[in-house]
Amino acid sequence: MPIVSMFYGIVIRFYFFDTQQHHQPHFHAEYAGHKAVFSIPDGAILAGNLPVNKRKLVEAWIEIHREDLLADWNLASQGAPPVPIEPLK
Repeated sequence: MPIVSMFYGIVIRFYFFDTQQHHQPHFHAEYAGHKAVFSIPDGAILAGNLPVNKRKLVEAWIEIHREDLLADWNLASQGAPPVPIEPLK
C-alpha cells in the first residue's frame, strides 16, 4: 500500500495488483477515517466517500496530475512501486 502523495490531511495510495475490484485505473484516498476510491480517467468516486471539501481537493489534484497518476497505476498494477507525486499546494 504505497503512499504516492499526502496533502491537507489526505493520503493517496495505490495497491499492488489492484485491477480486479474496480476494473479501471484508480487510487485510494483516506482522510480522518473516511475512505474513497477515485477513477483516474474521470475523477469519479467508485466506492466510499470523503467530506465534500476534501473530495474537491482530490478532484483538483487529479486534473493536475492525471498523466502521472495513470503512469503510477500502470506500475502498481504490475507490482512495481509507484513514483511519488507532488501534493496539492
